[in-house]
Formats: sequence, C-alpha cells, structure tokens
Amino acid sequence: MSKGKTNSKNKSIDELKKSLVFWVERYFYKPTLFDRLLSSLLLPLSWLYCFAMFVRFKSKSVKDFDIDIVSVGNLSVGGSGKTPLVTALASRYEDAAIILRGYGRKSRGLFVVKQDEKILCGVDISGDEAMVYAKKLPHAIVIVSEDRTIAIQKAKELGAKIVFLDDAYSKHDIKKLDFLIEVDTKNRRCLPSGAFRERLWASKDAITLRETKEFKRVVHLRDKSDKMSLVSAIARPERLDEYLPEGVINRHYYEDHHSYTKSELEDILRSDDTDSLLLTYKDFVKVEAFNLPISLLDLEVEVDKSVFDFIDNYRMKD
Repeated sequence: MSKGKTNSKNKSIDELKKSLVFWVERYFYKPTLFDRLLSSLLLPLSWLYCFAMFVRFKSKSVKDFDIDIVSVGNLSVGGSGKTPLVTALASRYEDAAIILRGYGRKSRGLFVVKQDEKILCGVDISGDEAMVYAKKLPHAIVIVSEDRTIAIQKAKELGAKIVFLDDAYSKHDIKKLDFLIEVDTKNRRCLPSGAFRERLWASKDAITLRETKEFKRVVHLRDKSDKMSLVSAIARPERLDEYLPEGVINRHYYEDHHSYTKSELEDILRSDDTDSLLLTYKDFVKVEAFNLPISLLDLEVEVDKSVFDFIDNYRMKD
C-alpha cells in the first residue's frame, strides 16, 4: 500500500474514532430523543453492570499501605476537573507523590515520570495528564502505572510521605481518603444507559466536592493574540466555552488524549488565518516542542480550606 493511501486510511480511522467519542459524550450528557430511547432500551444491561460492580466492591478486602493516600475521582465517565484539583491539593504537601494510570500514553507498565525535580521521560511515555503534574508540581514524585498498588510501593521507596491517586475511587482494596467530584448530569444511570461507572455505595466512605462550593476554577490567559484558533483534546471540550476570551476565530475539538501532529496544527493556523493556537495546559504539554505560536488557557482551581481540613484530619487519625 502506498504512503498516500496509508495516510488516508489512518485519517479515516481517526475521524471515525473522533466521531464515536463525540457521540458517546453527547449520548451521556446532552442526549437527543433517540439517545434517550436507546438509553431506556439498555436499562437491563445497566442493572446487570451495576450489580456486578456492587459484587466487585463487596468482594474486596482493604489493604493498609502504611502511608497517607488521598484519591480524587468521579463516578461518571468523562472529564470533571480532576487534574487541576489534584494539582492544587498536592501543591500544599511536601514529599507528595502523584499516581495515575496514564491514559493516552504510548507505553505500558510502571514509569517514574518525575523524581528529584527532574522529568525522566517524554509525554509519549507519561501521557498528557502525568506530564501536567510533572511540570506544575516542582517537588512532587509522579508515577504512571496500571497497577496502583505497585506504584504506591514505588512511591514509598522513593521517599513519598503522602500519595495522591488520580481517579481511583474504584480501587476498593486500597485504604485511602476518597474525594468525589460531583458532575452535573440528569442521567444518573450506570453504563451503558448512563455515564456512571459505579455508585457511591452505602457502606463506602467518600466526600463529595462541588464546584463553586468546595473549589472554584481560576483561568489565566497567557500570550493572548488578536486572532486565535482554539484547539482542544479534553473530554467534553464544550466545558471551556465559558472561559474563552475574545479573539477566538474558530474551534477545533478532538477526542480526549488525542496526539497532535505538527502538520495538522500548522494546517489549522493556515486555514483559520490566525496568529496563535489557544490551548489548555493538557494540550500544551504535547505540542510545546513544535515551536508554534501558542496562547495558553491555563485552568487552575482554588480549594476551600475545609478540603485540606479533611486531609489533615485523615492524616492525624493514621
């Protein structure tokens, strides 16, 4: 097969993947009449799935790793702002480690992304979210691993005194303090009828955090230009709409964790006739080496003191 045909085939596959991801996000969060009908038809599968998750939860035995562990997650699929919240929490503590699965990375297994203030791998190995932590938290250890238990042991070996788990509510065999970000959705059903991966089980201790109450977003716009092309590969990118500044000429949305090429970004600048690409930090870490004109939409959060009180009280009990 010629190079041209191969590139065309790969582009078609990417477009199909993108369309599927966007359909799923709409189905869960902004359903059409057809989507709501399909959701109702799939209810029996949702009941079976939810029951299986409950059995899984009840079958787990909690293990104490002899280190303070805080998990920040959400019950539903899709973005909820975990990365900026974990960043804000971990920034307060010395000898902190961040552990996450590393969705979208082109690697498998355990990798230490950052240690002793040194970034030890590229974004292809770490994944975009882990690289955000590595760059935003100068003194933290950052580890990616599908197996959180192995990663916790590694963090202890490296000298961590507190571990923050990104998206680990479902790791019921780990003794930890669980925070859950409340996501606004009218569909409270489990997969595949709704967006919920799991329930907040009655015998499970977890603290729900609500935006505007326990934390609020703060937006910093850096290197703004007169004409910008918004490019984003985050879950439910329409969440950015309320934070967009004047000067955004066009919006280009990709599926979560999309790996950009320099040529596709150059094509956007050329076709839109804009001065810069407007990116979130999660997108920026994947393209900073391209040497393209970039404006940064840096989303951070301010956390209410009560959240830190929960963490400090949890640590004192241990």
